[in-house]
Amino acid sequence: MSDTSTPAAFWEARYAGTDRAWSGRVNAVLADVASDLEPARAIDLGCGEGGDAVWLAQRGWTVTGVDLSPTAAERGRAAAEAAAVPAGRIRFVAADLAEWAPQEPAELVTASFLQSWPVVIPREEILRRAAGFVAPGGRLLVTAHAGAPSWSDGEHLHGYSFPAPEDDLRALDLDPSQWVVELAEVRQRAITGPDGATGTVPDGVVLARRI
Repeated sequence: MSDTSTPAAFWEARYAGTDRAWSGRVNAVLADVASDLEPARAIDLGCGEGGDAVWLAQRGWTVTGVDLSPTAAERGRAAAEAAAVPAGRIRFVAADLAEWAPQEPAELVTASFLQSWPVVIPREEILRRAAGFVAPGGRLLVTAHAGAPSWSDGEHLHGYSFPAPEDDLRALDLDPSQWVVELAEVRQRAITGPDGATGTVPDGVVLARRI
């Protein structure tokens, strides 16, 4: 039996145990926000199999995707190759987000659904560190599961607490003299449940621009 007692082991087992964990499509919030931004450097924290990172690179961003799982990072590389992303436009790193830091800041730092259950990661610490990766004039985008799907009774979550945008802003503790909060809201996203029925799920969105 594989060791899943640490976040790194848990997520590597999760990815290695399936051919594909996610859809490969860009997250809706990122697509909405980044579509209006001038492409520059981007960092995707908790990049998974690279759906967001590849989407950004296809639109001219120079992207670094970071994930705990080496399998996820390798799938991101394969996805970028399959999408014919130009060489040097994207790279993937397998690293602990509580310790990893970029060599240079980025104009967009994004963390989409950076949540881990049942093995917990130091999410608030990671988000605070992420704010330090943003270049002047750049943006930090945090998208979170803000609640259970409408078709779920939530019992399988065993008391898991979903962060609201206000919770993430408190965790980030951004200096108002250095940051402007452009979005702090909950958006409803349409999803399909395990029985094929349609439903919704709330996404918490925080977008902040560094002055």
